[in-house]
Amino acid sequence: MAKKKPTTGIKPALRSVHRPHRVCILAFEDVVLGDLSTPLELFGRARDRDGELAYDVRVCSDQPVVGTPALKLQVRHRLSALRDADTIIVPGLEHLDRIPDRPVLQALRAAAARGTRIASVCTGAWILAASGVLDGLRATTHWRVAAELARCYPQIQVEPDVLYIDNGRVLTSAGAAAAFDMCLHIVRLDLGAERAAALAKDAVMPLERAGGQAQFIVREPPAANSGSMSALLQWLEQNLKSQLTLPQIARKACLSTRTLSRRFKEQVGVTPAQWIIQARVRSAQRLLESTDLSIEQLASEVGFRTPSILRAHFAAILGTSPQAYRRAFRAA
Repeated sequence: MAKKKPTTGIKPALRSVHRPHRVCILAFEDVVLGDLSTPLELFGRARDRDGELAYDVRVCSDQPVVGTPALKLQVRHRLSALRDADTIIVPGLEHLDRIPDRPVLQALRAAAARGTRIASVCTGAWILAASGVLDGLRATTHWRVAAELARCYPQIQVEPDVLYIDNGRVLTSAGAAAAFDMCLHIVRLDLGAERAAALAKDAVMPLERAGGQAQFIVREPPAANSGSMSALLQWLEQNLKSQLTLPQIARKACLSTRTLSRRFKEQVGVTPAQWIIQARVRSAQRLLESTDLSIEQLASEVGFRTPSILRAHFAAILGTSPQAYRRAFRAA
């Protein structure tokens, strides 16, 4: 007699053919409408190989009516619908101090315990964090609030430079547009690359975007009041084109190289060499957006000795190439 295959206790991503895969999208007070509508539209339009709708999409809430800054939503399904969900999507919050009430958090914990796939959009990661679903996992959120998420929930490994993170049964995505990337990733897992590509084409979206969230982060130049290193940081920013060495920087700061390295790391968080590389990449971003300089000219202008060094550091920090960045961000 054939042996039975062992069970894992985790529901498969797609259930049997008796009904479509059920996606439940949470709605709550102060929900971000764009974060709710993106998965609603994408999963609502996805079709299987036979042309049938692949997902049964439902919006659920603990209240029949929820308010947003622009309008009120009448929600047809209650939290009890989450018990039959295969995937739960948690949109973002308009205000981070207005985490949904305990019933929502309890429902998310129960769903996670059942093995339901749960995904957050943007600041929806804060709701998953408050529920405990993200404990011990990697997560991302909008880059503006990523540091605050890491401070409030140190048990979570927050990665601010990516578009989305897939931990298996728990996913998180960055700012609003990253919801497209994560939802298309989920569709590809469920239905295959061909159906995901068809859905991306229908939404006029690339199936894969080059790079990560880091390329969208606005990094300000050093402030004049940022501590004892502020004057040195401003001088470095003004002299990026020069071949800056640690002894040269130490002389400018009137410190020994050892003391400079120690104080720089304590106050700035990285070594002088790392900061200079990051500043040169920032400068390259601005020039790619605003000029027609060739990559060779641009590398020299920001202080990299060769274009290949520029490309390597650009890819390491931003996850994309200078050419791809220029195509995406070049001002008209």
